This record gives sequence, C-alpha cells and structure tokens, in this order.
Amino acid sequence: MFTGLVEETGEIVEVREGPFLRVRIAAKEVLSDLKVGDSVAVDGVCLTAVEVDEGGFWVELARETLRRTAPTWRVGHRPNLERALKVGDRLGGHFVTGHVDGVAEVVAIREAPGAKDYFFRPPQDLARYIAEKGSVALNGVSLTVAGLKGQDFFVTLIPHTLKVTNLGSLKVGDGVNLEVDLIARYLERLVKGE
Repeated sequence: MFTGLVEETGEIVEVREGPFLRVRIAAKEVLSDLKVGDSVAVDGVCLTAVEVDEGGFWVELARETLRRTAPTWRVGHRPNLERALKVGDRLGGHFVTGHVDGVAEVVAIREAPGAKDYFFRPPQDLARYIAEKGSVALNGVSLTVAGLKGQDFFVTLIPHTLKVTNLGSLKVGDGVNLEVDLIARYLERLVKGE
C-alpha cells in the first residue's frame, strides 16, 4: 500500500530482456532503508526490489505488467518512486495499491493561474470510476480530479508537483499509468451484488 506522495524521481539506467524484463533504477532517497523483497511504487506500479546496492535497485516485470502499463521501461526514463507505507506512517494523498488499471493518454495541457491543467483520456472501461473531486493516481502520484469533460478528466498540477514528479515533462499523446480509486471499484461491486 502506498500514499501517492512521490519521494523522488529515479532514473532507469539498464534494461535486460529475458523471461522477465529486468530494470535497474538509480535512486537516492528510497535506498535509505530499502532491502531485497521490499515493495516500491515505480511510476505507480508496485514492484519488488530483487537486488539493492548503494546506487540503486533492480526490479523484474512480468509480461502482464508490461501489457498494462505505459511503455516507459527504457533507459533514461525518470520514474516516480515511493516506498511502501509503514504502519504508523502519516497518510497524505490517498490509498494507492500499485495495481495499475490501465494507461491514460494526455489529450491537452492548459496553463492555469500559477499551475497547469492536464487533460487525460482514460480507457473507456475505467471512465466510470473517475469522479469530480475524487482521487486518481497518475504515474503513482495521488491527485484530485478537478473536472470532467465527457469521458476525459483533468487535474491541476501545482508548481511543487510539476517540480518533484515526472508529470511536468508530459506532452500531448504521452501515456501515464492510471490507478482509479479503490473505493469506487468496491462500491460498484457491492451495488451490483456480485
């Protein structure tokens, strides 16, 4: 479980093909107490650290993970990183599981007073889980939905978020990892009586 409050952006420095895609991520902050077997949200994807050293850590991605996430698993990409929540930690953001639901596409970027509005088009089957003033996680960042326009939604990013996450480097046409609010999924299931 995560909060969606990014600790740092790392850098993918090596990628190895195989039965699993092995990815080495250079980092600083998350290494302070990271050990093999710990969970790390990498652009919102809950992954297990399989090797850790003083300069970074390795993760392995299954084909299912690659199928469901944005195609950013390449050298030079700077993913948002967050260690798993510990019992007793403060909960800013919202509950983020690290189980990405799909990829949302940036469809527009608009200047706003002191900030920027980013408009996203989610996969059609996920749009129903996104509500104005509700929560979403985009590349692992906990955000409030500022508004809806048809099936599209937008978030307003303040200068701090633009600076400390990789969302500020997004361009129209880019994909981001989208995790919808967990509570919305459970409410739908309860209402349907399944």
